[in-house]
Amino acid sequence: MAETKSLSGLTEQQAKEFHEQFKTTYTAFVGLAALAHLLVIAANPWW
Repeated sequence: MAETKSLSGLTEQQAKEFHEQFKTTYTAFVGLAALAHLLVIAANPWW
């Protein structure tokens, strides 16, 4: 029996794998963005 697919066309296993990778890259992006903001604030405080 073939696995059922969702509206995205991914199987449940593929969706879980995608979600794990997405969480990793999103966390890295947010961390880098936060670091960049802190560096800008440290170099150019507004108070």
